[in-house]
Amino acid sequence: MKQHRLEIDHSLEISAIVDLRILETTDLHVHLHPYDYYADCPNPDLGLSRLAELIDQARQQAPNCLLFDNGDFLQGTPVGDFFAYDTGARRGDLHPVMAAMNALQYDAMTLGNHEFSYGLDFLMRSLDQAEFPVVSANILHKLGAQPRKDRHLVKPYRLLRRQITDRAGRAHPICIGVIGCAPAQITLWERQHLNGRIQTRDMVEAVAAWVPEMREAGADLVVLLAHTGIGPIRHTENMENAIIPLCGIEGVDVVLSGHTHQVFPSPLFADIPGIDVARGTICGKPTVMSGFYGSHLGVIDLQMVRTGAQWDVLDVRVATHALRDAATQFAPITAQPRKVPLLSPKVRKIIERAHSSVLENIRQPIGQTETAINSFFVYLGQSAATALVAVAQREVVAQHMADTGLRDLPLLSAVSPSKAGGLGGANNFTHIKPGVLTLRSLADLYVFPNRVAASRLTGAQVALWLERSVSAYARLEPNSPDQTLMNPDFPGYNFEIIYGLTYEVDLSAPARFGSDGAERKGAEGRIRNLMWKGKPVDMAAEFIICTNSFRAQGAGGFAGTGPQSVVLELPATTRDILRDHVSGNEPLVVDPQAPFKLIAGAQAVLHTSISAHAHLDMIAQFSPEILGADERGFLRLRVKI
Repeated sequence: MKQHRLEIDHSLEISAIVDLRILETTDLHVHLHPYDYYADCPNPDLGLSRLAELIDQARQQAPNCLLFDNGDFLQGTPVGDFFAYDTGARRGDLHPVMAAMNALQYDAMTLGNHEFSYGLDFLMRSLDQAEFPVVSANILHKLGAQPRKDRHLVKPYRLLRRQITDRAGRAHPICIGVIGCAPAQITLWERQHLNGRIQTRDMVEAVAAWVPEMREAGADLVVLLAHTGIGPIRHTENMENAIIPLCGIEGVDVVLSGHTHQVFPSPLFADIPGIDVARGTICGKPTVMSGFYGSHLGVIDLQMVRTGAQWDVLDVRVATHALRDAATQFAPITAQPRKVPLLSPKVRKIIERAHSSVLENIRQPIGQTETAINSFFVYLGQSAATALVAVAQREVVAQHMADTGLRDLPLLSAVSPSKAGGLGGANNFTHIKPGVLTLRSLADLYVFPNRVAASRLTGAQVALWLERSVSAYARLEPNSPDQTLMNPDFPGYNFEIIYGLTYEVDLSAPARFGSDGAERKGAEGRIRNLMWKGKPVDMAAEFIICTNSFRAQGAGGFAGTGPQSVVLELPATTRDILRDHVSGNEPLVVDPQAPFKLIAGAQAVLHTSISAHAHLDMIAQFSPEILGADERGFLRLRVKI
């Protein structure tokens, strides 16, 4: 499609203009009902049920509308776990996500990495029920000599032939090509499910190879559903966040993004070459990314005109509409909004049935705890949430290694917090009060359907693992007031605490690794006094480190990880092991003390949950001062380190 400077040519007859609205959902992670299953309370700022109301509004106000999902819809809440594990998910059963999407009449979707978290068979049974195309150009059964020789899991692209009307009500045929892609690292992240069954190709290579064929087949408009975020400008093979190189592919007209749980357009990306935040374009292509959990609806409005067989774009508007924004109503694109049936009531009924079943399931009691289990202060080294997981996975690994030749190696346990604020927002913290523990409690404690695994590492690799982890912290200057403690670009799930050692973290020193895991030349690092049983760790000695299957297979790029180092991978999920541990240790008592100490000689500001104010005695040694809440709802605490 030919794209002009985004100004209307007033020599054109206005009535001949065609208004086409493209809607995006992304990273729903089975957030269907406006409900926080971890806190067991409503949350009106998320969920497909409420987002369906926005979709209805958007369709009513536009004469021509397309709705796409950008992946990661199948896993992420107790709803996903319930329908994957508890109902049996027999062939022919309709997954509530598919039922809701069918009811909303999606036009197409692509696959994200978390679609594979419950295994390939479960995914394919779920997709069998989709009443719309599912596309992915780089997720394969088998790599070919070149992209067009690949054998794909689903179709690489589909052509949607539609009739769209101009402002005078005249109908015009248009062929819309839809192609999808996702990070090639899926085969690494989900190796336990996909090894030998799925292969991947670089996203940019795959999409660039198929777009010319889409054009040859008659596509007037090419829409790319890219389950990947905004990352480096230059393309490197198998890069995880490749939106900028993907936008540079000739023949791609519109790009829908996701994966990183961010929002675009956003000032966050204002200083990146090739990105125009005001216009919502990347490399000149209209691009949108609509948050996560159903928090936003992405909208791209195109004004087009047909000249012979050629469609030209006259104007583009890109926006995201947030559920939490009370003023997120849609203004009519034209004077004649569509009269279309409302689909949200049907969607709401489907989702409410699933919601009731899940609530009944997750409220089952499984034990008692005398300890408050939360992640409010995990970055200060106080977290019963990570400590409990560390103990449970260490115990089960020790049992399975008791009769092996590895039983005499030192056994360590590495854990990252499932919920520790960040992009997930001010409610994204584990918060379990003393008293009855339920299945909901375990879901709050451990979000992902990972399995317990163990790897064999050297002391030097363990030290690098920790250096990678503590790059989560910002560098602190002794005399600077109110410095932010955490590096905002660092994902919390890569902050690993290794139990079984003791160590100090010097925050006055530069981090040895960047947020992306790349090692910085000349950086000394931050880990000091790394000890095992009171003695300095021997860099040549060997250790067994208990972790999860995701990390053990190499996710995050931690030193020593990868299939070659894995010595154990259990079939049970981490949450199953936690359930056994909790029910076998009643009442549960957990020591929240982590094995590390922060040193800097400086003040810093920790952003945590508002609920943390009732637990400040846990961090009395840091002399916490409450500074109030920030604009995102985080409690700001000044601490002395």
